[in-house]
Amino acid sequence: MDLYPLKEKHPNIIKSKSGKGLNEITLEAIVSGEVTAEDIKISKEVLVLQAEVARQEGKIQLAQNFIRSAELIEIPDDRILEMYNMLRPYRSTEDELKELSAQLRNEYDAQVCADFIEETLYVYKKRDLLKQ
Repeated sequence: MDLYPLKEKHPNIIKSKSGKGLNEITLEAIVSGEVTAEDIKISKEVLVLQAEVARQEGKIQLAQNFIRSAELIEIPDDRILEMYNMLRPYRSTEDELKELSAQLRNEYDAQVCADFIEETLYVYKKRDLLKQ
């Protein structure tokens, strides 16, 4: 399926996280209050479509980034900020990163992100960047 550009070729399949279609998100709808901040957040499905577009163009790393982003959609923003801080050098112990990986895998079904945390843990152990 030729997807690019999504907005021109398949506008009907582009939906926000709340389910609003592109045609429903207008300046008038925003001004009137019919469209809120929640209505303009990207959906997991659109990120997966963007990953497929990137894959079709041979941009594998970009596709993987979109997949990781899609996995993070259902995680609350405050938890994402906590995770970001946990991934800074010397901020987390080995056990804390293992727990984070397990949470991503089991609670959020974020397999790619969990793999990323495990890879980070491996590197942090090797370079002595874990909290003591």
